[in-house]
Amino acid sequence: MSLIDPHGNRGLVNRTLTGAAVSARLAELADAPSLTLSNRELSDLYLIGVGALSPLTGFQSERDYHSVVNHLALADGTVWPLPVTLAAPAEQAERLRPGQIVVLRDAAGTAAGTLTVADVYGYDAAEQARLVYRTDDAAHPGVAALYRQPNRLVGGDVTVFIDRIAAEFPDYELTPTETRARFDALGWRSVVAFQTRNPVHRAHEYLQKCALETVDGLLLHPVVGETKSDDIPAAVRMRCYEVLLERYFPTGRVLLAALPVAMRYAGPREAIFHAILRQNYGCTHFIVGRDHAGVGAYYGTYDAQHLFDELPVGGLKIEPLKYEHAFWCLRTGGMATTKSSPATAAEQIVLSGTKVREMLARGERPPITFTRPEVADILIQSLSVPVI
Repeated sequence: MSLIDPHGNRGLVNRTLTGAAVSARLAELADAPSLTLSNRELSDLYLIGVGALSPLTGFQSERDYHSVVNHLALADGTVWPLPVTLAAPAEQAERLRPGQIVVLRDAAGTAAGTLTVADVYGYDAAEQARLVYRTDDAAHPGVAALYRQPNRLVGGDVTVFIDRIAAEFPDYELTPTETRARFDALGWRSVVAFQTRNPVHRAHEYLQKCALETVDGLLLHPVVGETKSDDIPAAVRMRCYEVLLERYFPTGRVLLAALPVAMRYAGPREAIFHAILRQNYGCTHFIVGRDHAGVGAYYGTYDAQHLFDELPVGGLKIEPLKYEHAFWCLRTGGMATTKSSPATAAEQIVLSGTKVREMLARGERPPITFTRPEVADILIQSLSVPVI
């Protein structure tokens, strides 16, 4: 039995160049114009190159962009929820022509890849915000980032020179080709993915273990790309995951891998985006809990789960596993949800993020009903005012 097909049924995209081929390519383009990428765009470029954003072969053209924003699909009908675009200042963009090759550089000026211009187009940032983020409020971090970016978009196929981007985590940054090889070597044919940008607490652990009862393995796949400034640093989170897996999960059932994607905080649409990524990494199932990829009060608790139900039949091959919010149940003496416990509200222990932050800031370990003590110790030692 083979692993799940990448999204779009066109195989795993590979747009990377390595070694001498990169030097030769740059020599040919010594006089080519350049564009400098934001951190988000650099992450997207890398992910396109290794196939994590299959079937994308580059930054979206105007036709695909408008189809994605208005219809949650590429122009050919393939489900796709978020714009993956390259922004450029008007004075640079207006000099570009279709067919022209542009060198893409990081903030330090290092060549990260190339783009063959398909088109250059304007867009309505407020309209994109309302349709994609469901708000045009500049206090929303994703909307704020959208409003800050330049006012022209450049579409076109890319070649990518970056072979790794998460330099902090060399042992954990695995490409879709590599995760698929690991799954195959482990004999996993059903794999559930868990998306996180926070340390795993007891509610997360409960959902993961519920899913592990029905599949061969778990891909614990935390985001290590750009996040909000008040999110817990990736290095701290990774240590929390390591200690949790060392002590509380069976050997050979979990693969920890770092995902260098930038968070958009786009709620329901980003949940679909995260599922597509995990299908490309070889996962057959994806955990969708409460307020997936949400921020503030912009989305309903289970809006992300509802959006999966609205997709066309067969639009995704990966299967969402929908869970309610878990809590420590005083009546049953363990983790539960309202689907499995008759506990009253008074019998459900749920600590707010504010309460946990206050406890950790004082050096107090939250109760074991909320998080494992080893995880709490790492947070206390590493952070002055952490966010859970």
